[in-house]
Amino acid sequence: MKNYVKPGDHLPVIAPADVKSGGLVKVGALIGIAQHDALAGEEVEIVRKGCFTLPKVSAQAWAQGAKIYWITADAKCTTTVGGNTLIGAAVLDAANPSDSGLVLLDGVIR
Repeated sequence: MKNYVKPGDHLPVIAPADVKSGGLVKVGALIGIAQHDALAGEEVEIVRKGCFTLPKVSAQAWAQGAKIYWITADAKCTTTVGGNTLIGAAVLDAANPSDSGLVLLDGVIR
C-alpha cells in the first residue's frame, strides 16, 4: 500500500482561536484535544481519539453511553442537542452537579 501516510490519531491543525493545552479544538469536521498552547493561526497538534475528562454543564446528569455535544460559546459539554456539535459519548455516568465528565472522542464531527 503506497498511499498510506500515518494513523491520524494525532494531527497538526491551524488553531482557529487561542487554545490551551488540554482544550478542545474544532477545525471544520475535525475535533480533538490540544497537546500544547497555541495562538490563533499557529499550528497545534490535536489528539483526535480517546477518553478525555472535559468540562460539562454542572447541573446535568449524564448516563454512560449518552451522546455528548459541545457548546462552543460556553466551552462545555452537554447532552442537549440544540445547535450544539456532537463530539462523542459519555464513558461513565456523571452526577448532577459535577464540573466534568469522561468523554470518548472519535475525532470527526458528524
